[in-house]
Amino acid sequence: MARLLIWVGLGFIAWWWLRRRLRGPGHPSASAVEPAAPSPQAMVRCAHCGVHLPAAEALPGPDARPYCSDAHRVAGPGAAASSDQASSD
Repeated sequence: MARLLIWVGLGFIAWWWLRRRLRGPGHPSASAVEPAAPSPQAMVRCAHCGVHLPAAEALPGPDARPYCSDAHRVAGPGAAASSDQASSD
């Protein structure tokens, strides 16, 4: 029984070694390939509620300010816009 396990082990090592040799040095292994990280997106603040959202998802209002939803765009600037103006004074 011990001889059988030794032969199976040697067979596995030979198979693994041959497989690696046949791939060649230019072939990336499965662990070497990493998924690409998503690129960062510009974030903007809703002029009505102040929530931050990606600029690509923001809705432009009539005053060229970004809004998070159509309801906030219709409502216009809210407390977030007035607090921005007060802090900049």
